Amino acid sequence: MLACAKLIAAGLAVLSLGGTSMGIGNVFSSLLNSLSRNPSLKGQLFSYAILGFALVEAMGLFALMMSFLFLYG
Repeated sequence: MLACAKLIAAGLAVLSLGGTSMGIGNVFSSLLNSLSRNPSLKGQLFSYAILGFALVEAMGLFALMMSFLFLYG
């Protein structure tokens, strides 16, 4: 019974990786939209996009870590 609950918890934790991929797509689509509106801010906007990418990716890695914690903890 406990093994079944561990597998369900790990599967639910992995579902948040879909939100992470949508967040990364949103960051870069907003970058392209902003660059098309004001190309002179290319450097500043790109640094903000990389920061947003790093934060979203960190949340995805936390979700993956929680999934492994549920499975093997």
